Amino acid sequence: MSSHSFDPSRRGALKCLAFGGAGTLFVLAGGVLTPMQLALAADGKPAATAGVPLFLQISDTHIGFNKEANPDVAGTLKQTIEFVNAMPVKPALAIHTGDITHLSKAAEFDLAAQLLSGLPVTELHTVPGEHDVTDGPGTEYFSRFGQASDNKGYYSFDHDGVHFVGLVNVMHFKPNGLGSLGDEQLKWLENDLKARSSSTPIVVFAHMPMWTIYEPWGWGTGDAGEAMSYLKRFGSVTVLNGHIHQIVSKVEGNITFHTARSTAYPQPAAGQGPGPGPMTVASAQLPKMLGVTSVTIARHPLGATLADATLVS
Repeated sequence: MSSHSFDPSRRGALKCLAFGGAGTLFVLAGGVLTPMQLALAADGKPAATAGVPLFLQISDTHIGFNKEANPDVAGTLKQTIEFVNAMPVKPALAIHTGDITHLSKAAEFDLAAQLLSGLPVTELHTVPGEHDVTDGPGTEYFSRFGQASDNKGYYSFDHDGVHFVGLVNVMHFKPNGLGSLGDEQLKWLENDLKARSSSTPIVVFAHMPMWTIYEPWGWGTGDAGEAMSYLKRFGSVTVLNGHIHQIVSKVEGNITFHTARSTAYPQPAAGQGPGPGPMTVASAQLPKMLGVTSVTIARHPLGATLADATLVS
């Protein structure tokens, strides 16, 4: 939930490993927020076609996971970072939408920090996933990322005319397993947005989906509707999350919802299988499960187009 400034001298040379990671690049072109494919960025195309890179979304790195679904999650994160480093024009910001680690261990956070320091960005902004706060209070997470939010977890900042809002929906779960924001955070959000012009592009990022994708698996946030009511007056709203390790998106009025793939492992589609969790696929198939998403959001005229692509498509 907080930002962290990166020292370029700490960035080591990272070697591409066996299979691709995931990430989404967001650029600002002519006042329009435009996400695009990270693989295309590495080919040098975004500067000519989409403008100056604004930020990169990474999600569900699960550093510490070492099961059959992906025994080398550090390697897939390194692969993603290599794509970013190959871009001719680098984004200034990176946003991690949670589950940085798998079991909230200090050593896992240390390794994640070491790897993420390879991103060529000046700021890293995060929100926690439930795997980052397995101890309840999230001691290890907040000791590293709590400063910007005064250890509350939720906070906002502005960059290049875009207002970013980080929300926390993994600290207090609803009885049915859905995430929860809580009254205090919702009141803060309402006050935070009051002073913003309706023409300000808004980016909201949280770990769990901010709409109910599949309630039996807890894939949603029980009180997200109230949060969305505060955002309806804005002309361009992008809501980003991770958690489900796959692309699911929808457009509802002026709000575009987008869930990101993981850099670690896939999960089954909603309702397919006994429940959510790491899904093992053939090693040759893994790059197809860890992909990128292209999203275009325009204010004039208002509209959103979403398309997903893997790193091998």
